[in-house]
Order: sequence, then structure tokens, then C-alpha cells
Amino acid sequence: MATPKTYEDFEQTLTGSTPPMDWSEALKAMWFAANDNWEASHDIAQEMFNEMGSWIHAYLHRVEGDEFNAGYWYRKAGRSFPKISLGQEQKEITEYLLKN
Repeated sequence: MATPKTYEDFEQTLTGSTPPMDWSEALKAMWFAANDNWEASHDIAQEMFNEMGSWIHAYLHRVEGDEFNAGYWYRKAGRSFPKISLGQEQKEITEYLLKN
């Protein structure tokens, strides 16, 4: 399956059992996050040694409620702690990935 062009297209893939294998690791991590599979998403983000991985990792620890750990990962990602909802951030990260 091709990479979705829009967030709405991404949402339509969430009924599947797994994300497509040809997607980027970051997009797969966000697919698992959107499907409430924190562990699978975290496993991927933990192996991404770049700013994107740190941003996803930060978001996941924010989902978990661990603001201290999330703050560390936001700093590693070069981002400040967000003031938006978790849902808004999940969409923001996913849209960023779809555009880049």
C-alpha cells in the first residue's frame, strides 16, 4: 500500500491488522500509536536514533503520563513541551511525516 497523502487517508488504514511494510518506521510507529498499541509504537521509536524518533518517543511518554521522561525526549528532539492535546499532537506528528 502506498503511503497515505493525507491524515484522512492515514485514518482509513487504521482498520488493518498491521501497517504496510513499505512505510517508514516513523509512520509505522504513529500507526501503532493511533491504534492504542503503545508498546509496538515505543519499540519502534526506541530504535530511531534521530530527532523524529525522539519526538515520537516524547509523545509516547506523554501518552503514558510520564511528563519527566517526555520532557527529556522533547529536549532531545529540539522541541518544547507541547500545550496541545494528545490527539492534536498525534495528528501533527503524522501530518509532518506524510508531508516529509
